[in-house]
Amino acid sequence: MLIGLPKEIKDNEYRVGMTPAAVRAVIQQGHRVLVESGAGTGSSFTDLEYRSAGAEIVSGGEAAWSAELVVKVKEPIEPEYRFLRPDLLLFTYLHLASNRTLTDALLKSGTTGIAYETVQTENGHLPLLTPMSEVAGRMAPQVGATYLQKTHGGRGVLMSGVPGVAPAHVVILGAGIVGSNAARVAVGYGAQVTVLDVSHDRLKSLDDLYRGQLQTRLSDHYTIEEVVYSADMVIGAVLIPGGRAPWLIEASMLLGMRKGSVIVDVAVDQGGCVETTRPTTHSDPTYEIDGVVHYCVANMPGAVPRTSTYALSNQTIAYVVKLANGGLDALRNDPALRLGLNIHKGRVTHPALAKSLDLPYTETLQALAS
Repeated sequence: MLIGLPKEIKDNEYRVGMTPAAVRAVIQQGHRVLVESGAGTGSSFTDLEYRSAGAEIVSGGEAAWSAELVVKVKEPIEPEYRFLRPDLLLFTYLHLASNRTLTDALLKSGTTGIAYETVQTENGHLPLLTPMSEVAGRMAPQVGATYLQKTHGGRGVLMSGVPGVAPAHVVILGAGIVGSNAARVAVGYGAQVTVLDVSHDRLKSLDDLYRGQLQTRLSDHYTIEEVVYSADMVIGAVLIPGGRAPWLIEASMLLGMRKGSVIVDVAVDQGGCVETTRPTTHSDPTYEIDGVVHYCVANMPGAVPRTSTYALSNQTIAYVVKLANGGLDALRNDPALRLGLNIHKGRVTHPALAKSLDLPYTETLQALAS
């Protein structure tokens, strides 16, 4: 199969879909790989490294997009819509539940869209979402600490405090991969940390792990209101696989929050878990509403691209090889990969996506059969 690796063009997105090592692994299976010149530069991979791995270096995105299977990191943005076509397999993060425009473009084009974030194993694990959730979770307290500084519009609170002065209060909404990684870093900073989740088992796991270094609370509307009003930083870490994140913080609640407090909504890719969330970019990352600083960058791990590219490629390569070897048969034969199929030949094939955007749903095997 001919595989394309285009350069990412989203604002300040420096990751790349495959490392040179991953490219070599695919080529050793008998496939060809077209790498757009400069695709790996942001992650410190040179064209020479890709060429040495056996790839063909091509000029411009159109050549890379001409492949049968295109492997990316982020969803296509409008200038790339012209490359979508019926005979294309697109394997990338899609996050369609909060992006009706891209969903419509994919449906109209007939492209087969396989989303990293909904590939799911039998035990419920999301292997291709996990590495970037780990990165984003660990980054969230770090960027939040920066924007708590008065020079960045925050309250002027030091995360750790100092002897005789209280540390920052960090509230984390969700105890999954993002939330647990955010808790790890926030506790490491010396902050006062409160984690909320609807799962008692997840909270118990964190409580057992940290032994009093953080507080866990069962998540409900009353408790959320109580803790966010005393928070210096709130990290949104809620996930509904394939669907839109629920609003846990309503716009009216901002009036009761501390002026200069910071919201880092990692759930922004899925629409955000704060009503006032809207996607921002690394070049313009924050905005303020009712005195609360919002950091809602939709590609946070793009700021640490080398780490992120390695972490992502380590997990995606096995599935890339399956798709290259089997094409659509790989989707029919691999239940985990099949759950990654969001759109095929103009049909929505993921139930959570169909529900989020109020679109007709076609069962995956039925869509593939037709």
